[in-house]
Amino acid sequence: MANGTELDALNSVKYLYLGRLTEPRDNSLRIVVQEAVSNPPFPSSLQSGSNVVHVSRIEHTGACRTFELTWSRYVAYLVTEEVVGSCPCDDEIYIGNLFRTYIKSHFLDYLVRNTGGHMRPVLHFKLLCQNHLIDVAAYDAPFCQQLESEANRQRLVQ
Repeated sequence: MANGTELDALNSVKYLYLGRLTEPRDNSLRIVVQEAVSNPPFPSSLQSGSNVVHVSRIEHTGACRTFELTWSRYVAYLVTEEVVGSCPCDDEIYIGNLFRTYIKSHFLDYLVRNTGGHMRPVLHFKLLCQNHLIDVAAYDAPFCQQLESEANRQRLVQ
């Protein structure tokens, strides 16, 4: 079952990176995503034509949060490289920001056409990361929790 507070926290971040995707056991899924922030501009700027463009790194820092999403059972999942999968689809309906729950999607349409034998409705979830897009079809929402940051673990050890 999804933890609404944790999913709200996940949806509040500005950028995400996929950290790890594993199948702890058959047909279960674990995804770890890391919050990322825009750090101050590089010491040097880029010139684009006659304009000077100041660039910032988008990166995970010690102050950023890490989230773990787990599904005890999934129907299907798809990992797409972010650039090729970033086509906006006006006919899809979802709620959420970087963690989306779809009501209508091309992925759900594909699953209806190409799978069968479902005993319950299939739900579609999507994580929009800077490096990958992850679509997950499952019968239930994931369990979401924040993992302890490296900085906090270091403080506990000292």
